[in-house]
Amino acid sequence: MMRDRESSDEEDDRENLIQQNERLNDHPKSPLRSTFQIDYLKDRFALGHRFNSASGKRYFLAIILPVLVLILYFTTDIKNLFQTTVTSIKYDGSVNTMRESELRALYLLRKQQLGLFKLWNHTLVNDTSSTDLLSQISLNKQIQQVLLSSHELGNLLIESDNSPDPSFSGLGRCRKVDHDLSKRRTVDWKPRSDKYLFAICVSGQMSNHLICLEKHMFFAALLNRVLVIPSSKVDYEFKRVLDVEHINKCLGREVIVTYEEFAERRKSHLHIDRVICYFSQPQLCFMDEERVKKLKSLGVSTNKLETAWDEDVKKPKKRTVQDVVAKFSTDDDVIAIGDVFFADVEKDWVMQPGGPISHKCKTLIEPSRLIMLTAQRFVQTFLGDNFIALHFRRHGFLKFCNAKKPSCFYPVPQAADCINRVIERANSPVIYLSTDAAESETGLLQSLVVFNGKTVPLVKRPARNSAEKWDALLYRHGLEGDSQVEAMLDKTICAMASVFIGSSGSTFTDDILRLRKDWGSASLCDEYLCQGELPNFIADDE
Repeated sequence: MMRDRESSDEEDDRENLIQQNERLNDHPKSPLRSTFQIDYLKDRFALGHRFNSASGKRYFLAIILPVLVLILYFTTDIKNLFQTTVTSIKYDGSVNTMRESELRALYLLRKQQLGLFKLWNHTLVNDTSSTDLLSQISLNKQIQQVLLSSHELGNLLIESDNSPDPSFSGLGRCRKVDHDLSKRRTVDWKPRSDKYLFAICVSGQMSNHLICLEKHMFFAALLNRVLVIPSSKVDYEFKRVLDVEHINKCLGREVIVTYEEFAERRKSHLHIDRVICYFSQPQLCFMDEERVKKLKSLGVSTNKLETAWDEDVKKPKKRTVQDVVAKFSTDDDVIAIGDVFFADVEKDWVMQPGGPISHKCKTLIEPSRLIMLTAQRFVQTFLGDNFIALHFRRHGFLKFCNAKKPSCFYPVPQAADCINRVIERANSPVIYLSTDAAESETGLLQSLVVFNGKTVPLVKRPARNSAEKWDALLYRHGLEGDSQVEAMLDKTICAMASVFIGSSGSTFTDDILRLRKDWGSASLCDEYLCQGELPNFIADDE
């Protein structure tokens, strides 16, 4: 179970259709509004001429009169939505009481669904219309379910001469997003070996610090400086969760050093020559007194803090590369600029797949080798190659989300409904659950997550068991029980999933999405939980 304790700092047409179908179910004698009956009427009229007996004629009248009423009462613009000719509808005696108009509507909805799938398969993967099409396909399915809900279908068979294409399967619909990393906009990081940028990250917890560190790397590249990773005595023990050497290998030169390496080189001169604060409010460098004391305890001294400009963490201004170079370029050996988690510098450039720095790897900041191997072994043991990963953030999220407009905290039954729709598209047999939710919530969620009438297992990482060997590497290296290692392990497993469902507003989710983009595992079905929906119930403010 994920121990994600981070505190995040950032961040109808369908209803009318459903209500229309509900009204039809409430009034079973009311025919469906449709002009599709015109073609169908022709077939029935031709059939009527073949009825020679009196009983045959009475049967014909019993069919044709309701159809005529249908046409007179329901000739509306639905014709513009569906322009498809009926082929054949076969059903056995167990369902012959179903209104033919409903059969007709179901058949045409199926035809529309196939057409939407074909259109979706020809849509560019980076086109935002792909998401809209998937939404319409889901809506189509929901309308079908509303029509079916009041009937025992038995052996109903709706046939079409257009059989589904294999690419309509879950894996086809949720295919990987092809990010062409060769077209990235990048900057070369070629630092002078004697010039350093001392990273300081304060905001939030591990995920926030990783984002802060990534932005520091961008600044270091622009300023041609080696980046100094913070000491574990003042920040997280990054070497436990990150592959620091991987960064240097990807660039083919030394661009990043640990604090211990920096201290060894500087010997007794552990001094930050100049601190130019990126943020001036609510305090200089967004750095509290506690962090200053921790730095002093390491023997690191600083000169008086100065500001580059007037900048508030709550209202950061958009800055350019030119702004950064102009304000932070200096000939001093060691500089610091404070926490830059909230900095808004070339956002599109920084957030692009692969990041803003020129390198020969998929991503620069990635989990340590031990965590990567452990995640792979867990997937091989419990999940396989086709699984959905769900980051279900709950602890502290109710108040955080309700302070946002709109809220991002969903009741468990609504969340389950959203998850079920993703399962339907992805067609995955199992879900990896990364959560800080209580057992009362996850237990209810498990009971509601179903596909084709079967419960879809929600798999969480089990407690340490000597009989299981998937986590042996962490155990042998003394990393078991480390909350940050476990959080990074959860991120890694989620990043390997076929499809990922994240929590909007969580930097933990954001870091998973970054890894998925960089590793090429991002799917067209990736989304935030209940994306585009409002919670169906929101509590009052305190």
